[in-house]
Amino acid sequence: MTQRLFDTTFLVAAPFWALMILAPRWRRTRAIVASPLICLPPLLIYAALVLPAFADFSAALANPTLPALQELLSSAPGTAATWAHFIAFDLFLGRWIFFDSRDRRINPMVISGLLVFTIIFAPLGVLIYLLIRFIRKPPPESGTSPLPEARWKF
Repeated sequence: MTQRLFDTTFLVAAPFWALMILAPRWRRTRAIVASPLICLPPLLIYAALVLPAFADFSAALANPTLPALQELLSSAPGTAATWAHFIAFDLFLGRWIFFDSRDRRINPMVISGLLVFTIIFAPLGVLIYLLIRFIRKPPPESGTSPLPEARWKF
Protein backbone atom coordinates (compact mmCIF):
# COMPACT_ATOMS: atom_id res chain seq x y z
CA MET A 1 0.00 0.00 0.00
CA THR A 2 2.78 2.44 0.89
CA GLN A 3 4.52 1.78 -2.44
CA ARG A 4 1.27 2.37 -4.34
CA LEU A 5 0.68 5.69 -2.52
CA PHE A 6 4.26 6.74 -3.18
CA ASP A 7 3.90 5.92 -6.88
CA THR A 8 0.60 7.78 -7.13
CA THR A 9 1.72 10.98 -5.42
CA PHE A 10 3.42 12.70 -8.35
CA LEU A 11 0.88 11.35 -10.82
CA VAL A 12 -1.94 13.26 -9.12
CA ALA A 13 0.03 16.52 -9.26
CA ALA A 14 1.54 16.13 -12.74
CA PRO A 15 -1.51 17.32 -14.72
CA PHE A 16 -1.46 20.68 -12.90
CA TRP A 17 2.27 21.10 -13.46
CA ALA A 18 1.78 20.18 -17.13
CA LEU A 19 -0.87 22.86 -17.56
CA MET A 20 1.28 25.57 -15.94
CA ILE A 21 4.38 24.56 -17.93
CA LEU A 22 3.02 23.48 -21.31
CA ALA A 23 -0.12 25.60 -21.61
CA PRO A 24 0.54 28.74 -19.56
CA ARG A 25 -1.48 31.01 -21.86
CA TRP A 26 -4.49 28.72 -22.27
CA ARG A 27 -7.43 30.38 -20.51
CA ARG A 28 -8.50 27.10 -18.94
CA THR A 29 -5.12 26.69 -17.26
CA ARG A 30 -5.68 29.78 -15.18
CA ALA A 31 -9.17 28.59 -14.23
CA ILE A 32 -8.06 25.06 -13.37
CA VAL A 33 -5.03 25.94 -11.24
CA ALA A 34 -6.82 28.86 -9.58
CA SER A 35 -8.10 26.75 -6.73
CA PRO A 36 -5.70 25.78 -3.97
CA LEU A 37 -7.60 22.49 -3.96
CA ILE A 38 -5.25 21.26 -6.68
CA CYS A 39 -2.96 20.41 -3.75
CA LEU A 40 -5.62 18.23 -2.14
CA PRO A 41 -4.76 14.87 -3.78
CA PRO A 42 -1.14 14.72 -2.51
CA LEU A 43 -2.31 16.08 0.86
CA LEU A 44 -4.81 13.23 1.14
CA ILE A 45 -2.03 10.78 0.31
CA TYR A 46 0.08 12.38 3.03
CA ALA A 47 -2.79 11.94 5.49
CA ALA A 48 -3.25 8.31 4.44
CA LEU A 49 0.42 7.67 5.19
CA VAL A 50 0.76 9.66 8.41
CA LEU A 51 -2.50 8.98 10.24
CA PRO A 52 -1.98 5.19 10.68
CA ALA A 53 1.42 5.88 12.26
CA PHE A 54 0.47 9.18 13.88
CA ALA A 55 2.15 8.36 17.20
CA ASP A 56 5.48 7.63 15.51
CA PHE A 57 5.29 10.79 13.41
CA SER A 58 4.22 12.89 16.41
CA ALA A 59 7.06 11.65 18.55
CA ALA A 60 9.65 12.42 15.88
CA LEU A 61 8.20 15.78 14.84
CA ALA A 62 7.12 17.23 18.20
CA ASN A 63 10.68 17.32 19.49
CA PRO A 64 12.85 16.73 16.41
CA THR A 65 16.34 15.36 16.70
CA LEU A 66 18.51 14.32 13.80
CA PRO A 67 18.62 10.64 14.82
CA ALA A 68 14.83 10.48 15.38
CA LEU A 69 14.12 12.12 12.01
CA GLN A 70 16.64 9.87 10.28
CA GLU A 71 14.89 6.83 11.69
CA LEU A 72 11.43 8.07 10.71
CA LEU A 73 12.44 9.22 7.24
CA SER A 74 14.32 6.00 6.50
CA SER A 75 11.11 4.00 6.96
CA ALA A 76 8.88 3.37 3.93
CA PRO A 77 5.92 5.33 5.39
CA GLY A 78 8.25 8.15 6.46
CA THR A 79 9.85 8.44 3.04
CA ALA A 80 6.52 8.20 1.20
CA ALA A 81 4.92 10.81 3.51
CA THR A 82 7.87 13.13 3.00
CA TRP A 83 7.49 12.73 -0.76
CA ALA A 84 3.77 13.55 -0.56
CA HIS A 85 4.63 16.57 1.60
CA PHE A 86 7.17 17.76 -0.99
CA ILE A 87 4.78 17.24 -3.89
CA ALA A 88 1.87 19.07 -2.22
CA PHE A 89 3.88 22.08 -1.11
CA ASP A 90 5.97 22.27 -4.25
CA LEU A 91 2.75 22.37 -6.25
CA PHE A 92 1.40 25.11 -4.00
CA LEU A 93 4.60 27.12 -4.50
CA GLY A 94 4.57 26.47 -8.25
CA ARG A 95 0.99 27.71 -8.37
CA TRP A 96 2.02 30.89 -6.54
CA ILE A 97 4.92 31.43 -8.97
CA PHE A 98 2.56 30.88 -11.90
CA PHE A 99 0.05 33.51 -10.76
CA ASP A 100 2.53 36.00 -9.36
CA SER A 101 4.59 35.91 -12.56
CA ARG A 102 1.47 36.53 -14.65
CA ASP A 103 0.58 39.55 -12.54
CA ARG A 104 4.13 40.84 -12.97
CA ARG A 105 4.00 40.16 -16.73
CA ILE A 106 7.06 37.92 -16.69
CA ASN A 107 7.43 35.93 -19.89
CA PRO A 108 5.61 32.59 -19.49
CA MET A 109 8.40 30.77 -21.36
CA VAL A 110 10.91 31.86 -18.70
CA ILE A 111 8.53 30.77 -15.96
CA SER A 112 7.79 27.44 -17.67
CA GLY A 113 11.49 26.59 -17.53
CA LEU A 114 11.67 27.72 -13.94
CA LEU A 115 8.64 25.60 -13.03
CA VAL A 116 10.33 22.51 -14.48
CA PHE A 117 13.33 23.29 -12.27
CA THR A 118 10.98 23.91 -9.31
CA ILE A 119 9.42 20.45 -9.67
CA ILE A 120 12.84 18.93 -8.96
CA PHE A 121 14.49 21.53 -6.72
CA ALA A 122 11.60 23.57 -5.28
CA PRO A 123 13.56 25.61 -2.73
CA LEU A 124 16.09 26.64 -5.38
CA GLY A 125 13.30 27.34 -7.89
CA VAL A 126 11.55 29.60 -5.40
CA LEU A 127 14.84 31.30 -4.57
CA ILE A 128 15.48 31.97 -8.27
CA TYR A 129 11.95 33.25 -8.70
CA LEU A 130 12.35 35.58 -5.72
CA LEU A 131 15.53 36.93 -7.34
CA ILE A 132 13.68 37.45 -10.64
CA ARG A 133 10.89 39.15 -8.73
CA PHE A 134 13.38 41.41 -6.92
CA ILE A 135 15.05 42.42 -10.19
CA ARG A 136 11.75 43.03 -12.01
CA LYS A 137 9.79 46.18 -11.47
CA PRO A 138 6.68 45.88 -9.30
CA PRO A 139 3.48 44.74 -10.97
CA PRO A 140 1.30 47.46 -12.45
CA GLU A 141 -1.22 48.88 -10.00
CA SER A 142 -4.44 47.14 -10.79
CA GLY A 143 -6.14 47.18 -7.44
CA THR A 144 -6.37 43.40 -7.46
CA SER A 145 -4.52 40.89 -5.42
CA PRO A 146 -2.43 38.19 -7.12
CA LEU A 147 -5.13 35.70 -6.14
CA PRO A 148 -8.48 37.48 -6.39
CA GLU A 149 -11.37 36.26 -4.31
CA ALA A 150 -13.06 34.76 -7.38
CA ARG A 151 -10.22 32.27 -7.79
CA TRP A 152 -10.88 30.82 -4.36
CA LYS A 153 -14.38 29.59 -5.09
CA PHE A 154 -14.55 25.84 -4.67
